[in-house]
Amino acid sequence: MRILLILSTFLIFLNGIDLKSCKACHPIIYSEFEDSMHNKSSIQDDKIHKAVWKKHPLSAKGEYKCAKCHSPNIKMENTQHGVNGITCITCHSIKSIKEHVESNENVYETKDKLLYSAQKGKENQKVIYKIESSWFGLVKRVKGSPYHDIDYRNKIFYTGEVCMGCHSHKKNSKGLDVCRTDSKGAKSKKSNCITCHMPKIKGSATTIRISDKHAFHGFAGLFNSPKLLSKYINLDYKISDRGFKISIENKAPHNLLLHPLRVLKLKTTIYRNGKKIQLKEYNFKRVIGTSKNKKASMPWLADAIIKDSTIKADETRVISFNTKLQKGDEVEVSLGFNILNPKVAKRFNLEKDKTLTEFKPIKHLYFQVK
Repeated sequence: MRILLILSTFLIFLNGIDLKSCKACHPIIYSEFEDSMHNKSSIQDDKIHKAVWKKHPLSAKGEYKCAKCHSPNIKMENTQHGVNGITCITCHSIKSIKEHVESNENVYETKDKLLYSAQKGKENQKVIYKIESSWFGLVKRVKGSPYHDIDYRNKIFYTGEVCMGCHSHKKNSKGLDVCRTDSKGAKSKKSNCITCHMPKIKGSATTIRISDKHAFHGFAGLFNSPKLLSKYINLDYKISDRGFKISIENKAPHNLLLHPLRVLKLKTTIYRNGKKIQLKEYNFKRVIGTSKNKKASMPWLADAIIKDSTIKADETRVISFNTKLQKGDEVEVSLGFNILNPKVAKRFNLEKDKTLTEFKPIKHLYFQVK
C-alpha cells in the first residue's frame, strides 16, 4: 500500500495531470472538476478556443502562446497534439502572481509535494502528513494528506487574487484590452472570484477529514452551473401609463459579460387573451474590432472597442417598453445568454453546435397586471 502511495505521488508531480490520484481522497471535487472548463481549457477540449486559435497566424507555426493559461503543464514546443488543460496541481501550486502590462503570470511552487489551499481557522498553518496515536494506539488520527503537504498560509487563496494570473486581463499587440476583470473585486475577502464562482455547497471536500460543505470545483460560469450565479442579478418591473420598465441590477464586481464573444439577452413576452406577444429583444455585448472600418475582427487584429453595451459592475440598467399593458396581461421576462454570439458562430463554423449558440436563461421575472 505504501509503495502505491509513493508511486501515485511521484506520478502526480512528474506529469501534473494524473487527476485520478486526486480522486482517491477528493471524489466529489474530482467529479466536479472533471466536468469544468478548467479541465477542458485546452485547444483539444474547448471548441471556441480551438476555432479561434486555428485562425491565428502563429497556429501554422505551432507557437501556442495561449498555453500559459490554457495548458500550463506542457512545454510550449509540444502543443499540437496531446495537449492537456488545467489540472488540480496547476491552481493549488500557485505561489504568487506577477503583474505585467500585457497579461499577468502565475509563479508556481517548485518544491515537490507542496500544495496551497485555504481553510478557515488554519490561515497560519502548514500541515505535514502524519498519523497520531493515542490511548495506547487504540485511537488513530490522520493529519494532512498522504499524497502531499498542505500550506494554508498563502493569503492569495483566501481572496480571488489566486485567479488573477490568468483571469485579470489580456492586452494584444495593439495595446487593446481583449478582456479585463476588475482586480478590486478579487482582493475583497467578503466577496470575490472564489465566493461567487466556487460557492460552498453540500458534500465533504475530502474522505480523510469529513466536512458538511466544500468549495464547488466545477467553477460556476456560463458553461457550468450558471444558475449558481443568478443570485448576483436582480430583475424588477415598474408599470406606467405609457407601458412598463424592466430593471436589471448587476450585483457582481465586474461587467456582464466579460468575454467579447458572448452575448447577454433580455427576452420579454406578453400573454394576452390566449395570444403570445413577443416584444423587442435586447442584446448586451462588447465588440472589439478595427478603428479603420469600424467592424468586428479577430482579437489580435483589434485596436478599438466597436460597441460596448455590457451592464457594468454595480449598475442597474433600465429598459423601457412603450407597450401599454392591459388588465389580465401576464408578462414573462427572461435574462439569459449565448455562450457564442450566433454571428460569430458562423464565422467559426460552429453554428450547428446548439450547446454554444442556443439561448440559455439564467434569471426569470413573471408578473400579472391586476
